[in-house]
Amino acid sequence: MLTRISHRSKILCNAYSTVSRPLDPWNSLISSDTRINQYGDRILSGTTYIAKDNIVTKDGVTTSASHMLSNYHSPFNATVIELLADNGSSLIGKSNLDEFGMGSSTTNTYYGPTINPQDNDEKRISGGSSGGSAAAVAAGLATFSLGTDTGGSIRLPASYCGVIGLKPTYGRISRWGVVPYAQTLDTVGIIGKDVDVIEKVYETLNKYDKKDPTSMTTKVRSLVRNTFDEKLIIGIPEEFIIEELDESTKEQWLHYINGLKSLGHDFKVVSIPSIKKSLSTYYTLATAEAASNLSRYDGVRYGFTEDEIQPSASDLITSNRSDSLGLEVQRRIILGNYTLSSVSGDHYLRATKVRQELVNEFNDVFKLPHVLLEDIEKVKSNKCDLLISPTSMGKPPTIKEYTENNDKNFLNSYLNDILTVPSSLAGLPSISVPMKDGSGLQLMSQYGDDELLFRITRQLLTL
Repeated sequence: MLTRISHRSKILCNAYSTVSRPLDPWNSLISSDTRINQYGDRILSGTTYIAKDNIVTKDGVTTSASHMLSNYHSPFNATVIELLADNGSSLIGKSNLDEFGMGSSTTNTYYGPTINPQDNDEKRISGGSSGGSAAAVAAGLATFSLGTDTGGSIRLPASYCGVIGLKPTYGRISRWGVVPYAQTLDTVGIIGKDVDVIEKVYETLNKYDKKDPTSMTTKVRSLVRNTFDEKLIIGIPEEFIIEELDESTKEQWLHYINGLKSLGHDFKVVSIPSIKKSLSTYYTLATAEAASNLSRYDGVRYGFTEDEIQPSASDLITSNRSDSLGLEVQRRIILGNYTLSSVSGDHYLRATKVRQELVNEFNDVFKLPHVLLEDIEKVKSNKCDLLISPTSMGKPPTIKEYTENNDKNFLNSYLNDILTVPSSLAGLPSISVPMKDGSGLQLMSQYGDDELLFRITRQLLTL
């Protein structure tokens, strides 16, 4: 079975970086008797999944698609891996990604690019950085997959591969055991074809984890309010109505808006001005955090190390990092170190302020209060329950087109995140739902109001 999956994934899409035996769902620190009493009928029995290869597993290697970690064996499982095993789902492999999650195409990877299985002849990109996770689900190689989303890394590949991709509220799902890229943005999420399966996985993973300092506490979870109204007010951010959107994507966006109108929902155009600054804000904050997080990879304590003897420890570390980290990772480390240096001035502080402005502007358009920032009884009338936009600018380009454009100007690849970054900066739950033209439709709700996304996704899938 695993040999067949490995061979097929190589032919179809290069989605898997490694394939492992299924994890024994009883193999953990908790005794079997405790598990039976606690879970009884396990909610995910019979399902299989893959985990993005920046989520650690003690069975096999965890590489983050980097030469630096190509021989790294974790001594423990991530919390999400343990929870899925507890509830009956079997891990069958680790998926390819942009190295350390840095990219939007899954071409910046030590294992070679992941090909979009929807159009294998054209060899189109699968999106990134969770491109392997999305491609594997699209190709039918697993029931669902886990990915991580820092600025759109679940939603964009889900859009390109024609599947559903959920980025929950920041802090809903534990990050403990996730190789960090930018810890104030990294969010574990779920990719699948069936919204019911995704919701079950979400319910399984939606737990407070004391090992994760960014995990939403039990108290905060109890304070979160959810939208139960049948008739919703759905906002269309005018900052997302941009010329660069593909005409087919615009038409499909309008089609689904009209479809939701026919179901009784109301629409209004809203303005969130800081969206225009979100891309530069994101790359300032994310690269600064990445430079700090990736400083630990020196090849001395673990990971890739040169065979040749170097004159000094400094030369060894420089050689290790230069030879084992990809071009995009090196670029972002350099950019992040510049941002954190005194030479850059106050770029980091200014980006932090824009991020706060963006959060406040999102709060101004949502009906429900933000449980961390506002009076939880403060419900604003005539405001939005939900926001809607395309997930991507259009259909996925071919790998050749993408590479050629990136070679001309590497900033072109950063523009792929323009529609997804805002909700990441604000920590809002978002989901990408497949549209009929091969792109995706993005829904965003207030902080903590994740369940609303499942309900509206089901309605969209009927249109």
